[in-house]
Amino acid sequence: MPFPYKKIVVLGATSGIGEALARRLVEDGSFVIAVGRRKNNLDKLVHEYGHEKIQAVPFDITKLESIPHFVQNITSTHPDVDCVLLNSGIQRKTDFSDPNSIDLDAINLEFTTNYTAQLALTKAFLPFFQKKGTDGKESALIYVTSGLALVPITRCSNYCASKAALHQFILCLREQLKNSNIKVVELYPPAVQTELHDEKHQPDIKNGGQIGMPLDEFVQEAYAGLSSGKDQVPVGVAKRAFEAFEVKRQEVFAHMVKAMAGGS
Repeated sequence: MPFPYKKIVVLGATSGIGEALARRLVEDGSFVIAVGRRKNNLDKLVHEYGHEKIQAVPFDITKLESIPHFVQNITSTHPDVDCVLLNSGIQRKTDFSDPNSIDLDAINLEFTTNYTAQLALTKAFLPFFQKKGTDGKESALIYVTSGLALVPITRCSNYCASKAALHQFILCLREQLKNSNIKVVELYPPAVQTELHDEKHQPDIKNGGQIGMPLDEFVQEAYAGLSSGKDQVPVGVAKRAFEAFEVKRQEVFAHMVKAMAGGS
């Protein structure tokens, strides 16, 4: 199946999963608004594909106070945007067995990038999509979380916690928007061979770019899942945890939602 949306804002498009999905979307015929901090990386995409297929918008999502203005600019310039892919994320080591190694500013930046900014972006885009929905047009918010949202690892505990927080938020958001024309999708990557694990930011990791699933294999599986119309797309080894217990846990969540609404 082809990807169902035609003009997509891709956040975190300067490298890794975001860049790879942006490329795949363009090559499949969608128009992409590529967003990220590194202007040079974005400009390379525009140079490669052309202004008629992709636009670059440099922006740092951790500047929370600027998000409403950023979204207003995007939606006024592109009133036909029908999908936002929220992919931005960073990962850092956090080892509380050595308290002196903990940098609270770094922890705050990681949590802001991976969680708080995602909520701020959601808040800013929702009125635009809700208005579009009155015309019967479907829009989508696609969040890239992680298999570590389900099963953490010890070396990057704050990263795991931030992705778990986003995962819980997504479950609730999907329920809150169930009667709207806004589709809420979660993509669960495994470890993927990208610069997320690079030595510059995580010096305890050597050859971090070789950790995990090859990027092209990930994109192929992820894109097929997103194009199928599924609400949840676990990829690679992330499917193990999802199938082992997350499906059951969400059944309990659905029962709780029903009970809170006055059902049996």
